[in-house]
Amino acid sequence: MDNDASTASLPASPAELVGGVVRLVSLPEVCIRVNEMLDDPHASAADFGKVIGQDTGLTARLLKIVNSSFYGFPSRIETVSRAVTVIGLRELRGLVLAASAVETFSRIPTEVLNMVRFWRHSVYTGVVAQALAEQANVLHSERLFVAGLLHDIGKLILCHRLPKVARTIQQRLQAADKPDFLIERELLGFDHAAVGGELIHAWQMPASLEAAVRHHHEPAAAADFPLEAALVHIANSMTGLAEQGLDVDVEMVIQPVEASAWETVQLDESVMEAVFATASERFTEALAIILPRTTPI
Repeated sequence: MDNDASTASLPASPAELVGGVVRLVSLPEVCIRVNEMLDDPHASAADFGKVIGQDTGLTARLLKIVNSSFYGFPSRIETVSRAVTVIGLRELRGLVLAASAVETFSRIPTEVLNMVRFWRHSVYTGVVAQALAEQANVLHSERLFVAGLLHDIGKLILCHRLPKVARTIQQRLQAADKPDFLIERELLGFDHAAVGGELIHAWQMPASLEAAVRHHHEPAAAADFPLEAALVHIANSMTGLAEQGLDVDVEMVIQPVEASAWETVQLDESVMEAVFATASERFTEALAIILPRTTPI
C-alpha cells in the first residue's frame, strides 16, 4: 500500500503507523502463548517445552542459541524444557521474541532497504550490547543481545509502509551531514526508534526492551530503564565505527556516544577494544543462528 504520496497522507504518530501494520507483523502464536504463560504461576518448564515444541524451526533455533558460545554451558542442552530450567523463563521469552521477530520480518518485502546490511548491523549491535553489559556486570546480559538485535526494527516498518519517505531519507543521507534519525524527524516528526518502541509495546513485550529500542538514540530521555537504553545507544555507535569502510557506496554519519551514556553504564571508552574482540568472536555464529535460512548472509 502506497500511502506516502503526499504530506497529508503521512501518519501523525508512531502509534498510527504501527497500528496500520500490526496485523502484518503480528508475532507467531507460539511467541504470544509463551508471553502469556509467564503470568501463569502453574506453568512448568515442561509446559513451555510443549508449546514451543509445536514449532520445530523455532525449537531448533533456540537450542542452537543456548548451546552456543553466548552461554558456554559445559554440557549440551537437548530439550527446550531443560533450556528453561537452565536459563530461566524470562530469558527464554527474549530469545523466542528475537527468533520470531526476525522470521516475521523476513517475509516482508522491501525494495528500499538492503536487508543483508540491515541484519548484519542488527546482529552486530546485539553482540556488542551483550559484551558491553558483561563489562558492566549487568545481570542477565544476554537480554541486551535481544535489545540490540531489535533496536532498528522501526526502520523495517518505515520502509514497508512509507517507501517513498524511506527513499527520500536515503537520498538526503548522501548529502546531509547528519544521522538518519534526525532526517526522519524532519520529514515525519518522529523517528524509527519511536516506531520500534511502539511495536514492542504493541507486542506486549517487557518495558525494559521497549525503553532500549525507543530511546537508543537519546538514552538520557529514558525515564525508566536508562541502563538498557544507554547500553544499546553505545552499542549502536560502536557498530557504526566497526562498519566504516565496509560499504563504499554508503556514507553514514555515525552518532557520537553521549557522555551521559558512559556515565550511566559506569564504563568508558577504554573497554571498546575488549568489547570489539568479544563481538568479533560471536558475530558469525550469531548471524548464522538468528537469520532464517532463506536470508542470504
